[in-house]
Amino acid sequence: MNRTISRLLIFSVIFLACAELRAQSTINLADPPPTLNTEPMPVKVVDAYPRLRLARPIVLTGAGDGSGRLFIAGQRGKIFFVDANDSQVEQPTLFADLTGRVSYKDRENEEGLLGLAFHPAFKTNGYFFVYYTTRERPHVSVISRFSSKDGNEADLGSELKLLEIQQPFWNHNGGTIQFGPDGYLYVALGDGGKANDPLGSGQDVSTLLGSILRLDVNQASANQPYTIPASNPFAEKSGARSEIYAFGIRNIWRMAFDTKTGDLWAADVGQNDWEEINLISAGGNYGWNLREAAHKLTLAGGPSDELTDPLVEYPHTEAWGKSITGGAVYRGSRTPALDGYYLYGDYISGRLWALKYDRETATVTENRPVIWDNLPVFTFGQTDDGEVLMSTMSGGGRIYRFSQSAN
Repeated sequence: MNRTISRLLIFSVIFLACAELRAQSTINLADPPPTLNTEPMPVKVVDAYPRLRLARPIVLTGAGDGSGRLFIAGQRGKIFFVDANDSQVEQPTLFADLTGRVSYKDRENEEGLLGLAFHPAFKTNGYFFVYYTTRERPHVSVISRFSSKDGNEADLGSELKLLEIQQPFWNHNGGTIQFGPDGYLYVALGDGGKANDPLGSGQDVSTLLGSILRLDVNQASANQPYTIPASNPFAEKSGARSEIYAFGIRNIWRMAFDTKTGDLWAADVGQNDWEEINLISAGGNYGWNLREAAHKLTLAGGPSDELTDPLVEYPHTEAWGKSITGGAVYRGSRTPALDGYYLYGDYISGRLWALKYDRETATVTENRPVIWDNLPVFTFGQTDDGEVLMSTMSGGGRIYRFSQSAN
């Protein structure tokens, strides 16, 4: 036990140190500096499971248990798994059916089952975590822990609710939950909805909305089924929610840790004119609703040492898109040309890119298009062996992977 705690502390120190690396200035990808490599990537996108169709496949993840499975969560509430390497799979195995608890409506399509994460010790403790909109009350997000006795089927009676979050509106719920290399659970929450963040949630650290949370789910406190990591930036600050790790968020649509470096990548969906990608650090204020990406939205939103600039941004145009879909850093073996690239896309334009970040100089050196069919990019995910997958709702819900191009 002491050795495990020591390792977690070491990982935490390494992660926090890595997260402090920042870009010197935001790059507008539509008007890049001449040093930025924008040549197309020599890779192609292929149908990972041509016979498999799943409705609204919103989370794609491994379980970290050595089983080689890919878990696929549908936004309406069902969680399935398949052999990640079985390209001919046609019928997935049902792991959990939460449709009786999950509220999803096509006209309120930013609710539903939005997040799924497996405990680092899932193989031995059977714990997994889900972020969903409950049917019990309108617009309430729930973060719950469930267990599975054998790793193949969820025990639906085991639900332990960690947090219930009243959302003011149906949109901007965020939804990514993921364990960091420090063993803590990270949660991306949107600002709660509507235009311009009318409640001011993004800049209000007394509310959980508009923030990334960081929770220790391995032990309970006297008042809640989790504890606050002592290194959380607001752990001891009066008037602030101690769960907050970073804030100034509008609506992160997918965030992911680089499994090699520990960097936390997050794509924040814009409102009027700009989409952005951020590297998340402890205590960072990412500007919403003072700014949209690196651009002033209110009178107080100009240049400020108190605001963390995005790494890159792109404008709302037909060529680029209007709704960024955050991805993951490729660490697989199928496509060596992609090693270390952050893969991301846009839901509206359907375009894909591979971004390269030099950590030593804290600069973006490449943003290269990936040529494919330009279908709406719904979500990204990653297998336990580092392969990056993505999904689209087109054609009944399909999952794609990346492959080395013959050209």
